[in-house]
Amino acid sequence: MKKQRLLTVLAPLLMISGLLTACGGDDGPFITVYNAQHQELLEEMAPIFEKETGIEVKLRNGKDFELANQLVAEGKSSPADVFLTENSPAMSLVESKGLFEPLDEKTLALIPEQYRPASGAWTGFAARSTVLMYNKEQIAEKDLPTSILDLADPKWKGKVSFSPTGADFQAIVSAVLELKGEAATKKWLKGLAANGEVYDGNNIVMQSVNDGETATGIAYHYYWFRDQGESGENSDQTALHFFGNQDPGAFLSISGAGVLKSSKKQKDAQAFVKFLADEAGQQALADSYALEYPLNPDVQLDDSVKAFTELEPPRVDVSALNGPTVIELMQDAGLL
Repeated sequence: MKKQRLLTVLAPLLMISGLLTACGGDDGPFITVYNAQHQELLEEMAPIFEKETGIEVKLRNGKDFELANQLVAEGKSSPADVFLTENSPAMSLVESKGLFEPLDEKTLALIPEQYRPASGAWTGFAARSTVLMYNKEQIAEKDLPTSILDLADPKWKGKVSFSPTGADFQAIVSAVLELKGEAATKKWLKGLAANGEVYDGNNIVMQSVNDGETATGIAYHYYWFRDQGESGENSDQTALHFFGNQDPGAFLSISGAGVLKSSKKQKDAQAFVKFLADEAGQQALADSYALEYPLNPDVQLDDSVKAFTELEPPRVDVSALNGPTVIELMQDAGLL
């Protein structure tokens, strides 16, 4: 009798438990995005996709190689559906392990071929131009170097700053390696190590140049334009030098997006990457605080930022940029 009464009491409790497990706190479809792009940017863009599709975007934020290495370790068991990066070398690492599902052809067609790998495993969706910030009181524009490689010359000793620990600078080194080869890259890094002032972060590089601690600083364009759009407090004494002429110093670093082969939500994951590359997502990027360049030619930043068509970057195979070799070269030069 007691056993029968116990079963009678437990039955409805088990039903409730089953309902709670089924709901799991998730009322609708969602995708998990390993996000190494700026969190604030994705928190602006993702709600637009969510409103359009009803698919929730759950962000797991981290840094390029931190998340790339996590994906490699997780392999087929990864809970990630989509991977986003600031710079493309981390995308190349994940691609080299065969972890990406090829993107839909309609998605690939939205972005010019030079900003995505020939494999179709992932695509670029945003770009940042390498620049040289310079203090207008310390150096005249006519005296600026014609190539980023010139900064290894002894005459620039104590006159250049950079942040070697970040993925941003490491991507620039990757471009030098791809364009000029290992010997030239070693020589350049050795010269930079001898000449340069090292800071932790590109905003601090900009501040150092603005304060006159160093005459020039290597960074990406958007740090300066963002500060100018806010107060100019950390950039008013500086200007930007765009190298152009297909110099390694005109390198465009590409932010990548790819769908994981292990994802159980392929359709929704593909839809999100397509959104990032399509006009709606690219316009959201252009309208955001980020001031990064959209890669879809149908969308442009406003004219407060140097026009994308005027940048004259070198053509670089985005899938060939090598993170591990770059780290070794930078360690050998004493920069890491």
